[in-house]
Amino acid sequence: MSASVLSPAVRRRWWWFLWGLLALSAIGIAAYFVPPYLTGGSAVPIDRAIVGYYASLVVHALPAGLTLVIGPWQFVPKLRARFPRLHRVLGRVYLISVVAASMAAAYAAAVTESGFALQVAFYILIVAWLYTAVQAYRTIRRREIALHRIWMVRNYALTFAAVTLRVYLLVSMQVFPSVPFPELYTASAWAGVLGNVVVAEYFIVQRTLRPLARRRAAVAETPQPVG
Repeated sequence: MSASVLSPAVRRRWWWFLWGLLALSAIGIAAYFVPPYLTGGSAVPIDRAIVGYYASLVVHALPAGLTLVIGPWQFVPKLRARFPRLHRVLGRVYLISVVAASMAAAYAAAVTESGFALQVAFYILIVAWLYTAVQAYRTIRRREIALHRIWMVRNYALTFAAVTLRVYLLVSMQVFPSVPFPELYTASAWAGVLGNVVVAEYFIVQRTLRPLARRRAAVAETPQPVG
């Protein structure tokens, strides 16, 4: 059944279900992976012999965790309408955190010994993350609200790759126990980035572009008064 034939009440329930799933998983991943870095540890094994590698992950962890936690709340219409000032402040914190996390991730990706394919995946993610953040900032500065929301959907889809990467990795480790960990991690990174981009574009088309096209078509078909 397509979304267009669902009642408004059913669509709202689905929206809140999916939003809750997204928010809980984002907060859960941030709560599990970020705190160990702040106490000198890590949730996964890290090669500390690589100069600056661990430090770059620590610098990356806190702002990246902030983006994961802040993002879902920025998409709730009632919160935006009721607390516009808070929405703007959190938006600035979010975008600054994207830049900070990207800079640290760029160094970590450069020095990692996990292979060229993984480095390419991470650099595509970093460039796309920064580009969508810049576009989101530029559009809101020009008061282009609809475009701003589209770019923020794209940006948070890339942010959420931190979650989907780990989900794919955990599943693949159970399904393919004989495959070496570096290969599973690389495949999960690519799947996390590309899969999230596809989902984000589908969401944008279904929730923003298609309704806009229908409204424009309805206006064009409406008889105009003569003289």
